[in-house]
Amino acid sequence: MTDTEKLLVTARQVITDEARALDTLAESLDGRFAEAVQLILQAKGRIIVSGIGKSGHIGHKIAATLASTGTPAYFVHPAEASHGDLGMLSEGDVVLAISNSGEAPELANLLVFTRRFGIPLIGLSSKMDSALMKQADVHLQIPSLGEACGFGMVPSISTTLTLAMGDALAIALMKYRDFRPENFRDFHPGGKLGAQLSKVRDLMHAGDALPLVAENTPMSDALIEISQKGFGVAGVVAADGSLAGIITDGDLRRHMDGLLDKSSAEVMTASPASITPGAMAQEAVAVMNQRKITCLFVVDPDNGGKAEGLLHIHDCLRAGLG
Repeated sequence: MTDTEKLLVTARQVITDEARALDTLAESLDGRFAEAVQLILQAKGRIIVSGIGKSGHIGHKIAATLASTGTPAYFVHPAEASHGDLGMLSEGDVVLAISNSGEAPELANLLVFTRRFGIPLIGLSSKMDSALMKQADVHLQIPSLGEACGFGMVPSISTTLTLAMGDALAIALMKYRDFRPENFRDFHPGGKLGAQLSKVRDLMHAGDALPLVAENTPMSDALIEISQKGFGVAGVVAADGSLAGIITDGDLRRHMDGLLDKSSAEVMTASPASITPGAMAQEAVAVMNQRKITCLFVVDPDNGGKAEGLLHIHDCLRAGLG
């Protein structure tokens, strides 16, 4: 067996062991998980996550996931807690303490503090008879299945299970609270994720930037509007203020003969494709790609079908959508 083959055998074994451990964890979940969720839901304060070493690293991620999915949370390092950061805990909070062995001495002062001031404590450990679990009000136990290294010294299976338990908590809470994509975007305004969760109203042009003409507007004036606004199109507004049609480059070519003698209504394409301001921007991109067009007027049916904005494909591309 070559070195490459040996490395691949090891890597696949690690992943297989961890996958099997996750199956075991899923099967082991019981009413205690629901108790933990309910305890967090009832909290008037925040969720304080704490752990030392690799458990601390996983705790940071769990706290971040909770916070970004509608459950206010932050991480408190247990060593720093003993030197003043216990002041970050207050009545109404819930503590989620993480320790695979349940015997991490750095957690001792934090556990004592929760007992002294009646702060609910969720213990996450593989050892039910540990100091942590004996103190905890609710127990989240991960199966004790050793580690992927084979000699129980390198946190791997245990940290994978801990991380999965944290994800399960966060997503269960998120679904219970009916936390939606638009809520998710409020906590993720930047980067690719923020772009993917943008709504049409976040990217559209509105107000004086809109290229709009009346149905009886002469095409000579409509061409000026198209040129000045710079989108290559103009929306045609009916007498009641609703969007009646759109004039595009294709409409101009089709009516080139005697164009300047026509009105906007005679040249426009009636009932054009549109999108609502509350739609996801990705949906608008899909419509434009499907129809092979470069812009969409934004129309709110609840506002008399009036044009409230214009979304151009370039706006979506600049925002990171494509």
